[in-house]
Amino acid sequence: MEQGAAHAGDREDLKAKGLSGNTLGLLGGTVIGISTVAPAYSLTVTLGPTVGEAGLRMPGIFLAGFVPILLVAFAYRELNKVLPDCGTSFAWSVKAFGPTTGWMCGWGLLMASIVVLSNLAGVATEFFYLSLGEATGSPDVTELNDNKAVHILTTLAFITAATCVSYRGITVTEWLQSVLVGLQLVVLALFIVMAISTSGEAEGALDFSWYWLDPFGVESFTAFTAGVTLSMFMYWGWDTCLTVNEESIGSERTPGRAALLSIVVIVCTYLLVAVGAQMYAGVGTTGTGLANPDTADNVFAALAYPVMGSGIGVLLFVAVLTSAAASLQTTFLPVARTALAMSTYKALPTMFAAVHPRFRTPSRATVTAAVITGSFYTLMTLVSENVLLDTVFALGLMISFYYGITAFACVWFFRRELRRSPGNLLIKGLLPGLGGLMLTGVFLRTLRDAWEPSYGSGSSVAGIGSVFVIGVGLLLLGAVIMLLMRRHSPEFFRGEVLHRATPPLVIED
Repeated sequence: MEQGAAHAGDREDLKAKGLSGNTLGLLGGTVIGISTVAPAYSLTVTLGPTVGEAGLRMPGIFLAGFVPILLVAFAYRELNKVLPDCGTSFAWSVKAFGPTTGWMCGWGLLMASIVVLSNLAGVATEFFYLSLGEATGSPDVTELNDNKAVHILTTLAFITAATCVSYRGITVTEWLQSVLVGLQLVVLALFIVMAISTSGEAEGALDFSWYWLDPFGVESFTAFTAGVTLSMFMYWGWDTCLTVNEESIGSERTPGRAALLSIVVIVCTYLLVAVGAQMYAGVGTTGTGLANPDTADNVFAALAYPVMGSGIGVLLFVAVLTSAAASLQTTFLPVARTALAMSTYKALPTMFAAVHPRFRTPSRATVTAAVITGSFYTLMTLVSENVLLDTVFALGLMISFYYGITAFACVWFFRRELRRSPGNLLIKGLLPGLGGLMLTGVFLRTLRDAWEPSYGSGSSVAGIGSVFVIGVGLLLLGAVIMLLMRRHSPEFFRGEVLHRATPPLVIED
């Protein structure tokens, strides 16, 4: 029995959204996936905190965080083959587990995107003034970033610019991202070569050791899970390849291949940068040491000139700026298309189902996401700068939540096909199931550790860690909104719009 024919009935209630079809190929999808991950941005903000948790085992922690992501990628690929819908995790988990679980899974994806958008915008602003200050030779220009009003206004300008590009269509996005992704990968490759080749000249430099790649030597399980949570933040975004499936050439297979290709490129880049940075700078707490608390939130700013020299070191600033700006634009794709799908199936107000007649983009969903992102960032910045760091840790809760549900959705959706062949059992069952279990473990352990104020930035609310308050608070907010939508749109929650799948009876040969 062919897979497509076996699940033909499950696709009957999937609805076209009016997006521009047959636009993105394998290369375009891969570029968008890499861009959303934003390797240069992700590395500069997480190298330091990860070293703080894992020490010399930082490269190993990157590998450990990659494993569940890779396993979940198989789930995404298999589900997309039979249910190519831009709602991805939302639509698939509805099909597997029903409307309530599906709605919360979609909410987790939406909140993860909003949190990432706010952080991306802030980092883009910081590196904008760093780059501008270096170009003009004026410290006063660099210090404009420390002016809270100027910083917030500039951040809102970046959000507005990214919104405009996303609003105008996927073709503009693909062209722009190809240039920006190419730039940051070239600069990172140059950094890797120069860091490794000059490592013997730097204070605190270390010789490479294979035990760096062993994540199980981390001193405590709490440090291990915190490191894995940070690394998952670094990998987040590859699934954007799937949210543009309705706009891809070969919507059933191309997005899945693009996702796998993008995460392979990302993990290779991360490992090489981690090893190169550690060989050059070491893990000391002073100077250029990666564990220096004064530079931990922006490692590349401290390493750019020592590693690459005054002539071309500024390229690293530019790479991080373009990385954050590019990812800011592409991150609007998953949040807008998930909201579009949820609205189309009446899980959210139908106003978000509007598609621009000329650009074929989810116009209202895109603009709404921009307004929420700008408001969230402004509020968080005014409350406390530490809150923004805690949102990075809280993001790990969101990611493990909706990725885990998606992994289990794959196992349950294909449950009657697992005994048909060893390949089905492995790819549709064991690998996604193991990924789901790993992510569940990370989610539960992070909940436990985040309760303590010492987790994350060390801030707290009424004695409870800020990471716990932000992460759990956003999920509870989703539960409240879901209850309101249940009254507003009961037909979705009765399963009348998007039906829960009935697995086909697989007849053994």
